[in-house]
Amino acid sequence: MRILQNVNFPFVQSRRITYVIAALALIAAVVGIFVCGLNWSTDFTGGVSAVINMKPKDPGVKPLNIDQLRDVIREGGFKESEIQFIGNPADATFQIKVEGSDAEQIKEKILELVRDNLDDYVKGRNLQSDVLREVNTVGAKAGAEMRTNVITAVLIALLLMIIYIWIRFEFTFGLMAIVALFFNVVLVVGVFAWTGKEITMQIIAALLTIVGYAINDTIVVFDRIREDLRLYRKDPIESIFNRAINSTLSRTVITGGSTLLTAFALYFFGGAGIHDFALAIILGIVIGTLSSIFIASNLVLDTIKSTRLEKKSLKHLSKK
Repeated sequence: MRILQNVNFPFVQSRRITYVIAALALIAAVVGIFVCGLNWSTDFTGGVSAVINMKPKDPGVKPLNIDQLRDVIREGGFKESEIQFIGNPADATFQIKVEGSDAEQIKEKILELVRDNLDDYVKGRNLQSDVLREVNTVGAKAGAEMRTNVITAVLIALLLMIIYIWIRFEFTFGLMAIVALFFNVVLVVGVFAWTGKEITMQIIAALLTIVGYAINDTIVVFDRIREDLRLYRKDPIESIFNRAINSTLSRTVITGGSTLLTAFALYFFGGAGIHDFALAIILGIVIGTLSSIFIASNLVLDTIKSTRLEKKSLKHLSKK
């Protein structure tokens, strides 16, 4: 498939405009994070987790849809609840996470809600032994430790990426790749801050997926820059970088577009349980694709030129 091949868009020449747009987007995201704050889930703030089984005794009853249970629990007063399947959906076992510390009171309230609103699924079953499977409390301290561990894991991953790209290319490339990744993650988190959506373990997984996807796109462009440095040593460095970005444009757009199709399918047909996860992936793919085209390589170019390392970097990379 020939898409965007043999094109020559002025990505390098228009980088100042790109920087302005990126800076405005970054400022908006940071303002959202600090003004609106992040809506951390009970995994990170503490709360109560209850596991219930809603498989009806009567085989003629239609299996319970997770959206039905979600509506009952949230309309019953637990507006910030998280509900997901455990194991095979056919077993109709759900985990419900809600804010609070009184496990006994929350347990009784959940059982009352399912008894009053979903009677077909609990009829003829003992609420305490057949429906309720377990109740656990996640302390605020444990939630804070979880949040710290997640942030630490992300920082370690970024550090390892810098080291890898430093070895494969050079330090400037690694540092600017991480700057572009930081931009991607902050923008996605900023959208979640402005919209008030919860930051759950699923969203953390989505952010790590975004980081992996974006760094792969960026490395493809960097590889082409290195190849072109060998082939066109006498050309101006701006021309080399622009040629490399344009020559990888087809691959970048096709890869991003095909991945987006899957993400959109999850968003529209995957159900409410993975709606936010799919949204984070969609945002990450779009922002990551744009940053690999417009930001990462241009930042490397300007850093090399501003630090007067142009000749040294060209010579070093052309030998790798």
